[in-house]
Amino acid sequence: MKVLLLEDVKGLGKKGDICEVKDGYAQNFLIAKNKARHATNEVINRYRAEQRNLKEKEALELAEKKQLIENLSHITLEIVKKTGVNDTLFGAVTKEEIIEALNAKHPYGINKKDIEFKETIKTLGEHEVEVRLGSGVSGILKVRVIAQ
Repeated sequence: MKVLLLEDVKGLGKKGDICEVKDGYAQNFLIAKNKARHATNEVINRYRAEQRNLKEKEALELAEKKQLIENLSHITLEIVKKTGVNDTLFGAVTKEEIIEALNAKHPYGINKKDIEFKETIKTLGEHEVEVRLGSGVSGILKVRVIAQ
């Protein structure tokens, strides 16, 4: 019996492969455990269409992430903090403060887990913060810290 594998099966093949297996193995194990489907033309065509749609969706999401990073590269956030002697900050600028300032002016839907500091921001002036959106897409957001 020919089956279309829905996931990798050790010793048989990878997801998307069409394999010839014994009827009992196909019915009692692969199809019963939803690891494969009987490889009819309809099933194969539907599977290939789903894979094309999935790739198109991933490409669209990647393009959106790249556009978002491009938009962020043109933004300079201003964060107002209290300062002490010699213009040192009371505490450091946090990820939450950066997200709050960003969402106030530009609601892009970025989370604090997407932001990484190269070094802790404890001084006035302009600093760079890395924004990582996954799929290998990252960019720099400029943050300007101003005394209150």
